[in-house]
Amino acid sequence: VQLVESGGGLVQPGGSLRLSCAASGFTFSAYGMRWYRQVPGKERELVAAISSNGRSTNYVDSMKGRFTISRDNPKKVVYLQINSLKPEDTAVYLCARGWGNPDYWGQGTQVTVSS
Repeated sequence: VQLVESGGGLVQPGGSLRLSCAASGFTFSAYGMRWYRQVPGKERELVAAISSNGRSTNYVDSMKGRFTISRDNPKKVVYLQINSLKPEDTAVYLCARGWGNPDYWGQGTQVTVSS
């Protein structure tokens, strides 16, 4: 199982990013997927989850509205669209396999929001 995130970077407040997580080594369409974020010194924070077929999504209340999770099963990719970025969104964003408790994690992609 391999999960590789990409799409992070330095962005100004108010900007947008679309993060990608490319999956391999398992039947992607059979698994729900999750996005988390982590700031050094703080607990890893769930952002959103998506079911295996993409029809169901869950968001942490504080993430509703600016974050959108989606997936492309033929391409084996899960996405996280983040709009209206704020400095407090600065974190490493990680994808993980699982609709429930995840069992595999990617290495993460750094998102830095700063002017």
